[in-house]
Amino acid sequence: MPDNRLSMSYTHRAALIGCLSGLAIIAVAPLFLDVYLTNILIRTLFVAAVVMTVDILWGYTGVLTFGQSAFFGIGAYACGLIFTHYGFGPGWALAALAVALGTAAIVAAAVGWLAFFHGSSPLYSSIITLALPIVLTQIIYSGGSFTGSSSGLSGFPTYYWDLKVWFWIAGGFLVLTTTAGWLLVRSDFGRVLIAIRENEERSAYLGIPVSRIKTMLMVFAGMVASVAGFGYAAFSNVVAPEMAGFQLGTELLIWTALGGRATLLGPVFAAIGIDTISSWLSGAMPFVWKLLTGVAFVLVIVLLPRGLAPLIGALWRKLRPKHVPKTHAIRLNPAPAGRMLQASFGDAPPLCLSQVSRRYGSLQVLRDVNLDAHGTELLGIIGPNGAGKTTLMRCISDGNERTGGAVRVNNVEIARGSPQDIVGLGVGRSFQNTNLFDTLTVGECLQLARYRIDGAKLFDRRETVSLPQPALDILKTTGLDKMLAEETRNLSHGMKRGLELAMVLATEPSVLLLDEPTAGLTRPERMAIGAVLTRLTQEFGLCIMLIEHDLDFVRAICNRVVVLHQGAILMEGTVEEVVASDLVKAAYTGLQKEAVA
Repeated sequence: MPDNRLSMSYTHRAALIGCLSGLAIIAVAPLFLDVYLTNILIRTLFVAAVVMTVDILWGYTGVLTFGQSAFFGIGAYACGLIFTHYGFGPGWALAALAVALGTAAIVAAAVGWLAFFHGSSPLYSSIITLALPIVLTQIIYSGGSFTGSSSGLSGFPTYYWDLKVWFWIAGGFLVLTTTAGWLLVRSDFGRVLIAIRENEERSAYLGIPVSRIKTMLMVFAGMVASVAGFGYAAFSNVVAPEMAGFQLGTELLIWTALGGRATLLGPVFAAIGIDTISSWLSGAMPFVWKLLTGVAFVLVIVLLPRGLAPLIGALWRKLRPKHVPKTHAIRLNPAPAGRMLQASFGDAPPLCLSQVSRRYGSLQVLRDVNLDAHGTELLGIIGPNGAGKTTLMRCISDGNERTGGAVRVNNVEIARGSPQDIVGLGVGRSFQNTNLFDTLTVGECLQLARYRIDGAKLFDRRETVSLPQPALDILKTTGLDKMLAEETRNLSHGMKRGLELAMVLATEPSVLLLDEPTAGLTRPERMAIGAVLTRLTQEFGLCIMLIEHDLDFVRAICNRVVVLHQGAILMEGTVEEVVASDLVKAAYTGLQKEAVA
């Protein structure tokens, strides 16, 4: 059995053991707890499930959300309103649960559409989720007798089961949802979430639909929170605006931070412990306990910014047996020949630019750029600093960048498409500065690059990754094929450059945009990269557009050179023609004189 299968079976076995152990504890705990503590824990267990969703959104995906309390309130009020005004019974309970799930899904989808559009900032999404519980609370206040206004609803019929039954329901719900969440964040899809958190821009330019993933995650997290709210209301027989309010949303974030972001179990145990203790302290010290919680939050943020769980985890790793199976590097396979980089785009060039312009207010960065790039061509883009070279690449790889003109990729107009949409048309792009995922391994980065083609498993991890031959060649040339288990932050600059190029090639592009791919590399490394690029054009028919300042490197590999100056094409031709041009010399010399003046 391959090592990776061993590690994955260990992960699933650990999840099964943890789930069964949790269910066993839930089954016997009511036999040893008094009525008061059991009553408190039932409520706390429902809330802890919501905290788990906050950690997946914030800790793993980087979405700072205040809105999970709103979805909790939606579930609670779906239960209270239907049981109060329409009826009670198994059918009505199922109907109320369906309303809770459906309403939460619709509201979460609307929030995702508003908050996660391409180009939105993390601050903007936080403001949207911050407004959600405030708006929902105001709707409840304005509902009059139907929603109970500020007094809420109470005394509606519900299932008056024994406390032990409710404890089993709440505890079982928490254990099962947490187990599912634990498997999710350790799966291939969990690595996608981490990639979005660490480098959303790079994720989009690998073809990962960032906005769609965030919205889907918001929908499922909202549905889990609504079920928790439904159970909470059905047990407590009371719903109030505070259940959907901003204060609860903030407390969910505090518990997540105290427990330890991106640990999943840390926030869950923090929620259970803090909320249970708070229930006692709120009676003895109704105001001081909130101050104590706030002080504890500040101390943890200052002294332990990652929360308590990582500290406990570090101690556990020192004490645990040394023979615990570890995750091994994934294995590389060549991609099927039929899915190599060969592109079919008819008679049209793979890349056509017509009157492309880019303006920032009164500053005109690009002016009416007309350019065709052909298959099997390695096109060099040169020019003084500030000529608009990188801006030109942004206009090709992101439909929202240009302010005028048209860009066609493989005979398809990119319109206002997002980077992930344009990757689907066949465009791959590297950046001027290395743009990777620091905490992910080389192998995980390569798997991310294959997301558009191979997808990602939700509750499992692949043991292999299939790459086109040029990507395998880059890995072999740079020695990265021997370092698949190494985190990218530990790589040298040259290896990071090689990995980024391999990741771009893993998306199987037909148009390759490279922004100074050899910057900072040694001469042998530059020559090795140049040989691979030449092979890409000659053997695989790629169209490569290259920004480069090293004219010797450009002369060695480029078929044609375009000179940009002040946002317009100054000249195009062979390297020799361009270097010998008095017009080009005057442009560079004039720029230097302006800099001296």
